[in-house]
Amino acid sequence: MIEARNLSMTFGENKVLDDVSFLFEFGKTNLIIGQSGSGKTVLMKSLVGLLEPDEGEVIYDGRNFCKMGIYERRKLQQEIGMLFQGGALFDSLSVEQNVMFPLNMFTKQSLAEKTERVNFCLERVNLEGRNKLMPSELSGGMIKRVAIARAIALNPKYLFCDEPNSGLDPITSGVIDELIKEITEEFNITTVVNTHDMNSVLMTGEKIAFIHKGKIWWSGTRHEILKTDNEVLNDFIFATELTRRLKR
Repeated sequence: MIEARNLSMTFGENKVLDDVSFLFEFGKTNLIIGQSGSGKTVLMKSLVGLLEPDEGEVIYDGRNFCKMGIYERRKLQQEIGMLFQGGALFDSLSVEQNVMFPLNMFTKQSLAEKTERVNFCLERVNLEGRNKLMPSELSGGMIKRVAIARAIALNPKYLFCDEPNSGLDPITSGVIDELIKEITEEFNITTVVNTHDMNSVLMTGEKIAFIHKGKIWWSGTRHEILKTDNEVLNDFIFATELTRRLKR
């Protein structure tokens, strides 16, 4: 599990995170939801060490990430898989080379061992045999699936997904949601997803943190979110659903 304890962060006069505490549970798809500018992206970046909080701690299964030295952090970060918004594939590398990239960086495996792992990951995301394709030859959904394959190449204990459905049509979004959910359950990963897609929330939200103005305003499950009397959350749900329908 991953625990955020009293995280606060200020940029200039803007307090982006305000004493945020939340427990992201092992083996579950944990969602961070909220409007643009609510603090959800800063929270995720704080969890993985891309930003340093002004106050508070991040605990990975009893290990205090904020108090680790560079060597300890690097070792823990090998247990983390990251799916970036847009996929963030290397344009000059093939599908196989993209998925193999973290294996080259963090392991001393032989080429045969790395190729076997790449093939397993590509098969898991239903892209077997696509090893030699270049990113320019892939659809948006395929790019996200390659990015997921790369994110799980090191068999991570923790998986972070930043807006995994960004730029995808509803059907492809559903495929990506289901894939993330299946991988979380199959490999017992603690998964944290940053999203504003209500379809994703209702399909995968085993534990949800709704962040508003840098604070956690509500937490619960996908079964509870539609029954809430939290007015700010209800406004967010209505606005998100209306925007989605207007974009159809």
